[in-house]
Amino acid sequence: MIIPRVPVQHRRLLPDRRLSGPTPWVIAILMMLTLLAAAAGVGLARSANAIGSAIAGRVTVQIVTANPVARAEQAAALRRRAAAQSFVRSARSVDQQELRATLGQWFGGEDGGAGGDDPVLRSLPLPALVDIDFVGEDRAGHMEALRTLVAQEAPGARIIPHAEWLGPVARLIRSLAWVAGALVLLMTLASAAVVIMTARAALGTHYATIEMLHLIGATDRQITRLFQRRIAIDTAYGIALGSVVAAAILLLIGWQWSGVTSGLAATASLGPAGWALLLALPLLAIALAALTARQTLLAALKKIL
Repeated sequence: MIIPRVPVQHRRLLPDRRLSGPTPWVIAILMMLTLLAAAAGVGLARSANAIGSAIAGRVTVQIVTANPVARAEQAAALRRRAAAQSFVRSARSVDQQELRATLGQWFGGEDGGAGGDDPVLRSLPLPALVDIDFVGEDRAGHMEALRTLVAQEAPGARIIPHAEWLGPVARLIRSLAWVAGALVLLMTLASAAVVIMTARAALGTHYATIEMLHLIGATDRQITRLFQRRIAIDTAYGIALGSVVAAAILLLIGWQWSGVTSGLAATASLGPAGWALLLALPLLAIALAALTARQTLLAALKKIL
């Protein structure tokens, strides 16, 4: 059992005050940081996977022919030919108004708005873009076939795989997720170290009581259950407190995050598996603390007598 049953008369041998020492508070802080790091790691990993899935088979063909009429005709012809290919899931021509609206977010318009209808932006020679999504896993073969198709319909056009410029971002996010996982492991080890020090300190403080229990015939396992119960309860209080604070912080962040509907930030979420992991971590922490305390107490009691 995580918190062993001990008769009431035996519990009176040790003080049973709640949150009386530093252990619960230290455990609470470590548990809060562990849950926040775990949530960050899960969110970053899901974001990296979402980005990787989105860019794995997507390319953009950039047509830069000087003549705007010829540029539009090449884009339309390429879109039709590409959509008819078996290795293409979808092909879409990006509207010029959409391009100007995107540029307007950076340059602005005369009225301070998005700038999609600004005369300066309308005068810019914008390229024609065709977004193409591949189907299947033969990326190299698809790219070679697309190059042949582009050479026929739009000579001089440039093929831009999205993985070229978003791939490093996905790798960076995935690396940060691994760092968050390492932090969870380190804080778990730190929590175990706190439990070990607490168990040893408890044995040192109640050394006279332990000698008396040995004299009246108590075994090491009986004494261990007595101390293990006290340490497990203190640890459980700290874990519960840290979990409540972490849950409040995550709910606050989630409420603010709900307003993000675009960009890379919109791909970060915990999902059902992430929430299940966060709910399981406090229970696993209590079990680990009880097991660590038990093994520490048994090893220390063998050295006393």
